[in-house]
Amino acid sequence: SVLMLIDLGQGKNRLGGSVLAQAYSQMGNVAPDLDSPNLLIDFFNGIQALNGKLLAYHDRSDGGLVATLAEMAFAARVGLDIDLTVFPHYVLNLFIEGEEENDTAKDHLLRVLFNEELGAVIQVAKSNVEAVQATFANTSLAEDVYILGGINLSQDICFNYQGETVLQGTRAQWQEHWAETSYRIQAIRDNADCAEQEFALIADDTQAGLIAKLSYDQDLDIALPFINTGVRPRVAILREQGVNGHIEMAAAFDKAGFTSVDVHMSDILTGRVSLRDFVGLVACGGFSYGDVLGAGGGWAKSVLFNSRARDEFTAFFQRPETFSLGVCNGCQMLSQLKDLIPHAELWPRFVRNTSESFEARTSLVKVEKSPSLFFKDMEGSVMPIAVAHGEGRVLHNHVEALNNSGLVAARFADATGAATQTYPLNPNGSPFAITSVTSGDGRATILMPHPERVFRGVQNSWQPKDWQQDGAWMRMFRNARVFVG
Repeated sequence: SVLMLIDLGQGKNRLGGSVLAQAYSQMGNVAPDLDSPNLLIDFFNGIQALNGKLLAYHDRSDGGLVATLAEMAFAARVGLDIDLTVFPHYVLNLFIEGEEENDTAKDHLLRVLFNEELGAVIQVAKSNVEAVQATFANTSLAEDVYILGGINLSQDICFNYQGETVLQGTRAQWQEHWAETSYRIQAIRDNADCAEQEFALIADDTQAGLIAKLSYDQDLDIALPFINTGVRPRVAILREQGVNGHIEMAAAFDKAGFTSVDVHMSDILTGRVSLRDFVGLVACGGFSYGDVLGAGGGWAKSVLFNSRARDEFTAFFQRPETFSLGVCNGCQMLSQLKDLIPHAELWPRFVRNTSESFEARTSLVKVEKSPSLFFKDMEGSVMPIAVAHGEGRVLHNHVEALNNSGLVAARFADATGAATQTYPLNPNGSPFAITSVTSGDGRATILMPHPERVFRGVQNSWQPKDWQQDGAWMRMFRNARVFVG
């Protein structure tokens, strides 16, 4: 592939107001500008015409071309081979008002690398370079499309000019410099150990990002024979004040062949709705009661300390044909109802994340062998999932017994697929990387991440190219439909 710059500054390389100027306590004389609206129009139309050919795109923004290229390298964890000779030296003297007429090569390179004119770097296959050039050939940007070079897998970053190396380092070295200020602020603001673990991952070549390794075909709709019967079992999508994940949850179960029914806790407390009418119960994510009394604590106590609700939930959990699922805030809530749930004696509580921060990110999770009906035939799979919680760390007086019980349904994993304690790969610091547990009979499962937010392929921030409509987590909802029969 090839990296190309589309320069809307047309070689003017104005440095006024740039990060480079600020770093040297200067403002500069001439600031970047859009000298003609046609430049932006031609740029936009050209990018649209390249639909399907762009492998990567990054606007030239704060820090200029060097920052743009570096950030692209950081995101992909690759090296760069860049040749700056393509930028003609004479251009500066034609356009920079009030500047000396004979810039040195160093001055020239500083302007090229650090100006913050409008523009973008794109990555295209070598076979599409001519198509890019042809797209802009008859526009106002015909002379402003430059071939910069390409990427390498050695993770070395090298800038050359007229055959000489003028700037060199490794991706890890540059990224550590880039991230150090944030790391030091994070170490003061949050848990210092977690900040140090995250910073150390920059140089860890084994952690190259998200992966997806499935032990099943996520496009195979195993629930289809049951859906074709026309029977749609009722599942209670349970919510309380502050819960916000019920819509996605209802959509996931609906797609799996259920009738999703919106049930508020007030419906149960007043007797308007009975759990006798449902085969499934799902406690959804959010922030019930603003997490007063601890995560899910107020919600759980509204069941435990109300005789009508306690009897409803107890009777539901005892029925052998039913299933229950708790996600995030619902996971925290159901964990505190373990005395009502058969074979859930070993379930833990969930407390403040080790990082001392609310964690909203995409994490990797590995499905373990367990009796959970939701994870049937998914054992060994590693896939991305949405995480959003401030109190997700497993707390258990006998956590080793829990770990060895066979009831751990899923663990946080790293990019090799191994369970991990490293932050932020394990975002909450749970021991043994535990993030999901199930009951002994597999009918009740709780997990901290959000499968309902990624049950469709397009919901994922990243997915393998061969994924079609369904995401990896759709299988667990279909497993529930198969269980009901």
